[in-house]
Amino acid sequence: MGATQASAGILAPYIEAHEGHPLLDLTTRGLDLFDSFIANITSVCGSAPLYRRTGTLEVATDVDGMRRLESVAGLLQRRGVHARLLDGAGARGEEPHLSEAVVGGLLIPTHGFVAAGDLTRSLTAAARRHGAQLIEHGRVRRVVRAGADLRVETDRGSLAGNGVVLAAGSWSGQIALEGVEARLPVRPVRGQLLHLAWTGPTLARVVWSDRCYLVPWDDGTLLVGATVEEAGFDERTTTAGVRDLIEAAAEIVPHTWTAGFLSAKAGLRPATPDEVPVIGPSTVLPNVMYATGHFRNGVLLAPLTAQLVADAMLENRIDPLLTMTRPGRFGVL
Repeated sequence: MGATQASAGILAPYIEAHEGHPLLDLTTRGLDLFDSFIANITSVCGSAPLYRRTGTLEVATDVDGMRRLESVAGLLQRRGVHARLLDGAGARGEEPHLSEAVVGGLLIPTHGFVAAGDLTRSLTAAARRHGAQLIEHGRVRRVVRAGADLRVETDRGSLAGNGVVLAAGSWSGQIALEGVEARLPVRPVRGQLLHLAWTGPTLARVVWSDRCYLVPWDDGTLLVGATVEEAGFDERTTTAGVRDLIEAAAEIVPHTWTAGFLSAKAGLRPATPDEVPVIGPSTVLPNVMYATGHFRNGVLLAPLTAQLVADAMLENRIDPLLTMTRPGRFGVL
C-alpha cells in the first residue's frame, strides 16, 4: 500500500539516462535480472505476473527534445545498447496513434513493464510458501537491541529476530533505531497514476514524453502517469493531477480524449537527496539492513535490491555496488 500500489511498473533504465550517474549502473543491472526474477517467482507460485519486454518509445515534440534524444542515443551506442532514433514519420509508423506534434522518437526494444500489483501479490505468495508470515495494517515504531537479537516494536505488539530489513519506503525515516540519533533523509514525492479504458487498437509498447508515460495492458486498458509532486505525506489524488496527466497524454496521443476513466491513484515515492537508494547495513546496529529510498525505480530495482540484501545478510557477501548505496553517506546511521 505504499508507492508500489500506484506504480506503472515501467522497466526502463535508459530513459532519461545520464552517463556517469551511479543510478544508471544500478538500474541496468536490475533490468538484466528481471527475466530470471520472474521465472523464479513463477516456478514457486505456478503463475506469472503480467510482464512484457515490448520496448519503450520516448518521443519529442520540439527541437530541444529531439536533441536530448540524440544525446541519449549516443550514450546507448557507446554502451552497446540497441536503440533506434526515429523521425516523426518513423515514430508514427511504430505507433499510429501518435500526434502530428511528435517530431521524433527513440525506440529501445529491451525495455518493458511489469504489473506492479501482480508482482507484489506473487512475491507475497512465494514468500509464504517459503514460511514467511505477513502482518498487514501494522506500523513499525522502533527497532531496539534484545540481547544478541533485535526487537521490532509495532503498534500491534513486538517481533523478535536476529536480522531486520528496514524497507518502509517514504516512512523509513520515521522508524527509530536504538543508538541512532540521525534520521534517514528520505522524503515522500507524490505520484498520481490514471487507469483508462481504451477503445480500438491500443499502443504496442510504453510511450514516454517529458510530461507523462502511457503503458498499454493486455486487457486493452491503459495506465497514464506520473506526476512528481512535493506534497509531503498527502496521499490524495487531485483534480489538478488528473487534468495535467490527461492533457499531457492527449498532447502526444490524441485518442486519449476518447478513453473511459476507470480510476486514479496516488503513491508516495521515497526520495533521497542524491536520488540514489539507501541499501546496506547500519553502522550502529549491524543486523539492521536498509533497503529504501528507491524513488521512481523501486520496481525496476526490486530483484537487484533483493539480491544485494540477501547476499549480505545470509552469505556475508558484500557487493561492490553497496559502496554507492551505503547509508553512511548520510551520517551515522
